Amino acid sequence: MIDPTAKIHPTAVIEGNVTIGANTTVGPFTYISGDVEIGEDNEIMSHVVIKGLTKIGNGNRVFSFAILGEENQDKKYHGEATQLVVGDRNVIRESVQMHRGTVQDKGITQVGSDNLFCVNAHIAHDCVIGDNVILGNNATLAGHVKVQDYVILTALVPVHQFCTLGAHAFIGGGSTVAQDIPPFVMAQGNHCSPIGINSEGMKRRGFEKQDILAVRRAFKTLYRSGLTLDEAKVEIAKSADEYPAVKQFIDYLNNDVNRGIIR
Repeated sequence: MIDPTAKIHPTAVIEGNVTIGANTTVGPFTYISGDVEIGEDNEIMSHVVIKGLTKIGNGNRVFSFAILGEENQDKKYHGEATQLVVGDRNVIRESVQMHRGTVQDKGITQVGSDNLFCVNAHIAHDCVIGDNVILGNNATLAGHVKVQDYVILTALVPVHQFCTLGAHAFIGGGSTVAQDIPPFVMAQGNHCSPIGINSEGMKRRGFEKQDILAVRRAFKTLYRSGLTLDEAKVEIAKSADEYPAVKQFIDYLNNDVNRGIIR
């Protein structure tokens, strides 16, 4: 079903069980096929490919040559009915690829809202992306990667399978991510290592000075004190009740670490 207020260019090809919501525009030579649901107020530009099962929310902008909902590149995939789900108000720039999930995981590649995916960023099968994330040009997520809210990956950053990147982390350009990165941590290098906290990002997002200082102390306890990880967690937890940002930090260390944190 295509809403009567949607504007579809006559050269676009739409086939299958496709739903397009109100005030969405579809540009020339775009191809939409399968069980695809596209919400309202989206701008889908020329030469985009959207295949399904794919669900796209409202207010997204999808630039030319983006490919959303294509079969994943996992050799175990044999055509199962897996999905790509994309939220609202994302900016998806040229040649971005987002692939459907696999049945070996939850079967869904999940993308949140208010994200910016720059040119040629790649989101592989079963990734889970939060809100307000930025992936720079050619940033590449392997399968099963989790990226929490407000993470920034600058250009040319590959991320290993099953890594979890904590909220507000910042990864410098050209770095290689092979392990988990805790919240608020700035990382750089190949393989990347921790270099400090993302204090500027915390300021921009309204964190109080005392919270930033508390996270900096937690970072030093984890990375500069000479304590083991278990010993550092005990020390960091002492201030978690007083500082919500530190609680977020210690909750990540206790619950979200998958491949071991960068050291």
